Amino acid sequence: MPVKLTAPEASSLLPVRGVQLGFSEAHVRKPNRKDVLVVTLAEGSKVAGVFTLNQFCAAPVILCKDFLAQKAGIRALLVNTGCANAGTGEDGLNRAKQTCEALGGLLNLQANQILPFSTGVILEPLPADKVIAGLPAAIANLKEDNWLNAAEAIMTTDIVAKGTSRQIQLGGKTITITGISKGSGMIHPNMATMLGYVATDVAVSQSALESIIQYAVNKSFNCITVDGDTSTNDSLIFMATNLAGNAEITEASADYIVLRDALSAVAIELAQAIVRDGEGATKFMTVKIEGGRDEAECRKVAYAIAHSPLIKTAFFASDPNLGRILAAIGYAGVDKLDVNALKLYLGDVLVAENGGRAAAYLEEQGSAVMKESEILVRVDLARGQASCTVWTCDFSYDYVKINADYRS
Repeated sequence: MPVKLTAPEASSLLPVRGVQLGFSEAHVRKPNRKDVLVVTLAEGSKVAGVFTLNQFCAAPVILCKDFLAQKAGIRALLVNTGCANAGTGEDGLNRAKQTCEALGGLLNLQANQILPFSTGVILEPLPADKVIAGLPAAIANLKEDNWLNAAEAIMTTDIVAKGTSRQIQLGGKTITITGISKGSGMIHPNMATMLGYVATDVAVSQSALESIIQYAVNKSFNCITVDGDTSTNDSLIFMATNLAGNAEITEASADYIVLRDALSAVAIELAQAIVRDGEGATKFMTVKIEGGRDEAECRKVAYAIAHSPLIKTAFFASDPNLGRILAAIGYAGVDKLDVNALKLYLGDVLVAENGGRAAAYLEEQGSAVMKESEILVRVDLARGQASCTVWTCDFSYDYVKINADYRS
């Protein structure tokens, strides 16, 4: 079961003015599940996106980048689960275009005003006919308060839907932010390794929105890992409908930081939810690295710890085999690291210092911390002021079972 994570109540996901969502059961891969999502945006909305760095990126990722660059004015999103449409070559691009053209015809939009997204099995052709057949039903139930259904419609191996909302005040106006994400396995930085959609009714410039999404992703989805596998389909989209009535926010605005931090907080919550729902996860771990010379070397150490199967399986077993963490720190690639100066903590317990086991450390202390469902691993490199935080989960038997049976 997910680690201290439950699906949100439908009423907790606040409608965003100018955003409507509709879903259908198109039987893309399996019957009787929501697997097609349509999102429509008010005219004049601003849209920004970041995408996977996997060079074998999926056909919809290629089209999204192209359509955003054309600046035609994005008015809708189309998402299908069950098939990733990745590793499908020119045929995959054509099938993705067909779905955009079909939705455009129904909504009186051009194909390049629609961003397509797919998630599911790689190296299989997209059943475009099934997706297209599901569009009328999805359009028929377009509603502003359909966020929970939308979150359920983008799930694959996720156990629970992921979504959150909040409101802030800017210039005397109430700004609403609502976001959903999906992801459970194939989770590793280099963008997000997931699908995520965050909408707000704020008035914001295109440049400011693009700056905000870059900041937010590096504080959230680029700080999570479940299994170290970078997906072919990762996409994060920020949408702003400009209907809140506030003065347009630019990078120079006094409220820019407030908006940036609010959107980033939503992204962080959605990113952490993905780790809490990591395939087979039983523990949620925060890996905090302090005292680095720069953030880059802190990230090297954090990911060496967070990616290690030996460390992740030890946490699953609640086995304080903490020498594995020291080994990961040592191979992380930090130049001229003074291992005698650094300190390793498990929760509040000092585990290692002076190049080895801390004199006061007792294994019973480590075992007690590791039995908790949420665990902090903290390393002080003692060589500077930089820091970073990464979130990960353990590896359980179920991770292997889920991925062994993924196509069944």
